[in-house]
Amino acid sequence: MPDSTYETTAAFHELLDFIRDGDHLFLEGPRAATDDVSVLEGYRWLPQILAVALQCYVWADPAHPQIVPIVGPDMKWGGDNSDAYYRFAPIDPKRTYRVRGRRGDAVYLSLTVYGGPDDGRWSTRLVGTINDRTLDFDDEGNFEVVLGPDEHPGNWVRLDDDAVAVLTRDYLVDPVHDRQATWSIEVDGDVPPLRLTDVELAARFRHATNFLRELTGIFPIALDDTKFNTVDEPYAQPQVTYGWAAGDAAYAMGSFDLDDDQALVVEGRAPKCAFWNLCLWNPFLQTYDYRYEQVTINGGQVRYEPDGSWRVVIAARDPGVPNWVSTAGHRRGRIWFRWFLAESLPERPTARVVPVGSLAN
Repeated sequence: MPDSTYETTAAFHELLDFIRDGDHLFLEGPRAATDDVSVLEGYRWLPQILAVALQCYVWADPAHPQIVPIVGPDMKWGGDNSDAYYRFAPIDPKRTYRVRGRRGDAVYLSLTVYGGPDDGRWSTRLVGTINDRTLDFDDEGNFEVVLGPDEHPGNWVRLDDDAVAVLTRDYLVDPVHDRQATWSIEVDGDVPPLRLTDVELAARFRHATNFLRELTGIFPIALDDTKFNTVDEPYAQPQVTYGWAAGDAAYAMGSFDLDDDQALVVEGRAPKCAFWNLCLWNPFLQTYDYRYEQVTINGGQVRYEPDGSWRVVIAARDPGVPNWVSTAGHRRGRIWFRWFLAESLPERPTARVVPVGSLAN
């Protein structure tokens, strides 16, 4: 008969208990949802982040790495968007890895190594980044990047002692029809088969719980009533970070609060950059469902003004003008900008509320 006392049993039940009680975050307290739409999104969000936690911390193994998607239409979390594909692999800083791929139609492509705790808590700094402006490609768009503690010729990212994960990004102007980048990863040297002990598997479940605890410590994010219908000053991503932000991006956040007959007109200029977009998010930092509605827009989709500026209109219904982004049934929500490889820090976008009917005149 097997031993009736397993460390994994306790760790597994801790994870299940955490998910079971997770809805209190959006049902009560200072971060409670303010509408039915957000409550239902919260119930969809919990199993989605559980899937990410299992993928990254229970199934994944740094000695037998696979580079797996962690964002998509049914796996929305942490500030996803409709134009990007993100992939993840855990790494051991003492090992050497080879990441291979093909660019496809990506207008921006990068690989970032993150450092920090190795127990499922979020990373605390950027160890190194390499992007398509610094990568060496062959004539067909293929590339290889070495990740390791020892210097290598060509594309190489040093693994410092606290390196724990690698995240890849590829951004497409037309994510429906453009070709995604392809990625694979392998570890150098002979590695024995994976045979987890009770203690090791229990640790993996606890790492997954730690990941969820970190996420739910931040999300859902309560909106600031004093800052509705504005956009904050853009900022460049610092090297000391919390989570998995891109090292060569600038960001800006805003929010909206609109009646059905109101629109938020957001105007600005984008510096020369590889890619930029605007996304609408719910309190869990999920994009609205971009499979069915235009809830994000990027710099390749925007219709620009003759002077090179742009104007995006956020509204519940189509105002009959270019660059409409739908609120998708949300009265309130987050606005998020990102600019990759911008030549300068973007100017702060302006925002003003107008009647929807006034825009088509």
